[in-house]
Amino acid sequence: MRDGGGHGHGIVRREFLQVGYSGFLGLSLSQILTARALADRAAKPDAGSKPRARSMILVFLTGGLSHLDSFDMKPDAPEQIRGEFKPIDTVVPGVQYCEHLPMLAARAGDLAVVRSMAHKYTNHLNATHEILTGHSQPGAFFDKVASRDDYPCYASGLDYLRPRTDGVPTGVMLPTFLMDGPLTWPGQHAGLLGPRHDPWQIRQDPNRPGFQVESLTLPVGFSVERLGRRQSLLDQINGQQLEALTQSATGGDSMSDQRARAMSLLLSGRVSGAFDLEKEDPKTRDRYGRHTYGQSLLLARRLIEAGVPIVQVNMGRVQQWDTHSANFKNLKDRLLPPTDRGVSALLDDLKGRGMLDETLVVMTGEFGRTPRIGSSTGNNNTPDGRDHWAAVFSAVFAGAGVRGGRLVGASDRTGAYPASPPYSPGDLAATIYRSFGVDPASELQDRFGRPIRLCDGQPIAALYDS
Repeated sequence: MRDGGGHGHGIVRREFLQVGYSGFLGLSLSQILTARALADRAAKPDAGSKPRARSMILVFLTGGLSHLDSFDMKPDAPEQIRGEFKPIDTVVPGVQYCEHLPMLAARAGDLAVVRSMAHKYTNHLNATHEILTGHSQPGAFFDKVASRDDYPCYASGLDYLRPRTDGVPTGVMLPTFLMDGPLTWPGQHAGLLGPRHDPWQIRQDPNRPGFQVESLTLPVGFSVERLGRRQSLLDQINGQQLEALTQSATGGDSMSDQRARAMSLLLSGRVSGAFDLEKEDPKTRDRYGRHTYGQSLLLARRLIEAGVPIVQVNMGRVQQWDTHSANFKNLKDRLLPPTDRGVSALLDDLKGRGMLDETLVVMTGEFGRTPRIGSSTGNNNTPDGRDHWAAVFSAVFAGAGVRGGRLVGASDRTGAYPASPPYSPGDLAATIYRSFGVDPASELQDRFGRPIRLCDGQPIAALYDS
């Protein structure tokens, strides 16, 4: 598989549970001795700032939701732009959503929609990296796959700045891994920070019977008992001597530390219990919807209750929302209804449990869709579809201090370009990090010790202004 970055550190498919926790199963002494040092990297929020979020659920509409057919409709535009769907009033006077989002329309008082998101990439891989990291992919070109040159996703950045010692991962991504044949989507990993900070990847459908068992099942040839025996064997090694060698050569990031984190996650019940959806009230499961979207969102709520700070829910397999053809049929029949129901149930659930005030919910795709139906930007569009469009699109926010019931920014009358100052993925990243009380200007160090700025954007203040 290509690494996309011209070096030997590309992401490969055969991870054990997730890339970052796999090393303890087979690290050689040379690998241990070359592990990177842990720098002093406590987060440093601006003086007087107060963290709003203890957790975030990122609802990622992989492939790119059509903004014109959801949260930024243009009913007065020509037919070839406005499309088939009708707008409906929400509970907020003057704010309308698509007719196929009636449940979210009833909860618009909790939502803030940014209608002037924009960037320059119309390729899925580059655009995904842009949205999930807040940075342009280094050396970006068409279909540049994930590599260790990439910038870190939000969970990885937070894990670097606030490393955990309790066995709970800082980030979980579910229920799909964004990969298509040889192409692994960038932005899903820690990139230049190294595998130590990768989020945990869950790759099973939570709506399937036996999901809990599947999710925590180890690869063929491994078992919890066998791992326990392996740990006992490794513990017989002279730990002090090994630690001394490791600390001397690298300044930290030892094998025993990686092993302890992985074993803690596998053998403790704090996180694993969150996967047992059978313990959830059946009526709650029904409210989310007995489908992949709904049960994935329910699992996300259970994971943040278990202490996971960031959960990314990929709504469907890779490019699920890539409606080049049958745009309206796909949105109406397969995509919008389960999303409407699942996200609405999530908002209600978080609010009912007193969690919405400290949980940031963000819903977005990597870009929007072309204003004119059937127009192409070079991606083989069909007469009833919309192509990729990054010049303007929408993102939805709720919780953690976000003031709902508002529209932030605007697109022009055809939904083609911003009609107000645009917000970038860097601004999205700054908003997320600041919500956690992290200074977006914090400095990271890559695995070679080079300084990297966490984020170049500015928080979207209009989400919080009174």
